Amino acid sequence: MAGPASLILIAVFGALTLIGVPLAVSITAAAIAAVMLVAPFDMALFTSAQKMLASLDSFSLLAVPFFILSGVIMNSGGIAVRLVDFAKLIAGRIPGSLAQTNIAGNMLFGCISGSAIAASTSIGGVMVPMQKREGYDHDFAAAVNIASAPTGMLIPPTTAFIIYSLISGGTSVAALFMGGAVAGTLWGLGMMVLTAIVARRRGWPVAPGVSLRQALQVTIAALPSLMLIVLIIGGILLGIVTAVEASGVAVVYTLLLAFVIHRTMPISALPGFLLETVQMTGTIMLLLAASAALSFAMAFTGIPAAVTALILGIAEDPIMVMLIINVLLLVVGCFMDMGPAILIFTPILLPIAQKVGVDPVHFGVIMIFNLAIGTITPPVGTGLFVGAGVAKVKVEAAIKALVPFYLLLVALLLVVTYVPALTMALPRHFGL
Repeated sequence: MAGPASLILIAVFGALTLIGVPLAVSITAAAIAAVMLVAPFDMALFTSAQKMLASLDSFSLLAVPFFILSGVIMNSGGIAVRLVDFAKLIAGRIPGSLAQTNIAGNMLFGCISGSAIAASTSIGGVMVPMQKREGYDHDFAAAVNIASAPTGMLIPPTTAFIIYSLISGGTSVAALFMGGAVAGTLWGLGMMVLTAIVARRRGWPVAPGVSLRQALQVTIAALPSLMLIVLIIGGILLGIVTAVEASGVAVVYTLLLAFVIHRTMPISALPGFLLETVQMTGTIMLLLAASAALSFAMAFTGIPAAVTALILGIAEDPIMVMLIINVLLLVVGCFMDMGPAILIFTPILLPIAQKVGVDPVHFGVIMIFNLAIGTITPPVGTGLFVGAGVAKVKVEAAIKALVPFYLLLVALLLVVTYVPALTMALPRHFGL
């Protein structure tokens, strides 16, 4: 049954997607068509609808709109310039200081806003022109910005881990956040090392030092924004708040930041933020509901078990199994956005990973790391096209400059995959 069901799923989903049917509708229709192999149409439709509604009946899902709203407010709150100045303090004395500042700024802004695109446009929009004026290679400056922007998809708070937690059956969000923080920091530090090597070879300048007074002024200006990270991560780790409660705290704090502390926008902007949040949340929730129908269809027709048997039939060694999964996810990431990929492939690949002894938290970090790479790879990577547009360079030139970063990211992915002690250290230390 798994074979015909798989063919129907792929055929219906592929055909509907190609003719422009919305993704959630394509997924749901493909799921119902697969279930109809073993059940009449009315039963397949009723059961799928029931699973879709039940999947959204989760208290944990409240974190999604709250984190989205806090990110939307931060994106429009004039935070980027303050974080760029603070990033200069962190990375300003390293070879290629402006490029290093771009990386550090993307890490800070990405984890605050939760968006790689927001980081790429906000920080890159400031830093790439500065690098060009200082004599940095324009294509390489664009590549640095593009390659470092996805760190915000790993460093918490990020909705990707919340979605994975729900699809995986309740994996601890706090543990995923801690594992993602390690992986995202590793990504950013790797970018910095590679950039320093290139900068030293090309003789790019190092920024002049700043006085203690200037450093204090910059730190004080950035401190209110940075406190959001402390409030969320610290609150979760200390057991003061859950992930859902932390998302509510994030909204209250970003509102205070934007309308009271920095006063960078009028209160009249709030309805627009709420509307944008509703639109983004509605898209995610519809995809979550569709994925529940898909998961039911796959389980009902035995597809995950068949895929497990297929992969384990090729190789039973954990190293080879995870290598196959990584290659599959890297390919998927090139053609599919992160959200749908998590929804579709978690129910298929997580059981395989667990059979070879991979912890669900560790696998979640591996999956998000893979798919984050996909956001900056052709032919569909939105981060690649947005970053190239921000830098005003041709996509082909950006891809050529990105080749060393791609190689580095694959190497880091292997480290994250085969050295689980790295990503699992913080979750285990805090008993998560």
